Amino acid sequence: MYKNFHIIAKTSLVLVYLVIIAGAVVRMTGSGMGCPDWPKCFGHLIPPTDESELQWKPGEDYKKGQVIILNETLQVAKEDFISGNQLERDQWAPYTKHDYAEFNPWHTWIEFINRLFGALAGLSTLVLAIASFGYWKKKKRIPLLSWLVVFGMGFQAWLGATVVYSVLEPVRITLHMVMALLIVALLLYLVFISKEQRKNQTYNANTVVLLSIVFGLTLVQIVLGTQVRQFVDEQIAEVGETAKNLWLQQPTISFYIHRSFSIIVALFNLYLGYRIYKLNLGLTKINWVLLILLIEVITGMAMFYWDFPFMSQTMHLVLASLLFGVQFYLVLESYNASRSHKSL
Repeated sequence: MYKNFHIIAKTSLVLVYLVIIAGAVVRMTGSGMGCPDWPKCFGHLIPPTDESELQWKPGEDYKKGQVIILNETLQVAKEDFISGNQLERDQWAPYTKHDYAEFNPWHTWIEFINRLFGALAGLSTLVLAIASFGYWKKKKRIPLLSWLVVFGMGFQAWLGATVVYSVLEPVRITLHMVMALLIVALLLYLVFISKEQRKNQTYNANTVVLLSIVFGLTLVQIVLGTQVRQFVDEQIAEVGETAKNLWLQQPTISFYIHRSFSIIVALFNLYLGYRIYKLNLGLTKINWVLLILLIEVITGMAMFYWDFPFMSQTMHLVLASLLFGVQFYLVLESYNASRSHKSL
């Protein structure tokens, strides 16, 4: 199976990015509490589609852990039972993780799809780790890192549960995003070192240093962006979705830093592209970096001037994660450029 390791690694990477995209849609639509429990959704493997499914009914076959909404609270079935003609409170226990008890079918299924992608990505990384044993004698770091990815996915799942239990605490959402990027970096490294043939690229020490600095600046910018988004989340929690139209009336200092820092990031990337083209280093993925950066700037301006138009927030978050991935791969290529080729 290890002969297919490279393909499995790429598949896992795509699935993780699908999770990031789904998570961005969850955030854009406010669907984070669509499933108020974890790992099931209202105690079901397949979530309900109508509120009536969450209401107590006589003669209903309830399973242990199944959830109903009763008097604006979540109640959990203690055991398997068939309900009688009247609700018996001793058969139910209040859900204690939080007191959020609302049902919106759209939010529920958007969040469920996000979790489904997460499960598929987790399964794919497990297959990847099993396949990696074939490299044990040749490259021990491949199986070690592959299993680190599996444990990372498990930790990410736990973080997702804490996000739900905290009723979408912004700091936990930020940690969830940072962990996703770490998993992306590990998978990209596995994709890179398991690749049998690589393009000829020229090594240039100054460009390697510059590329590392640019990658670091991008990381800082992503963290600053999560802080801005955290402020918006807090405003929405206080005044509702109208906060998206009012958020610039009381921006925090993090917003001004994020906006100004974006100029620095853009200029450094442009200069990096100029050096790569001028020295003909063969780092062609810089084209993707510049294209993604351009669209990222456009979506950021759209959110600023037009109060979060549809999909702009999702695109902004997804593009940031793509920019992170492509730049990290460029760093890998630049550090591993063969010094036996002409050096500049």
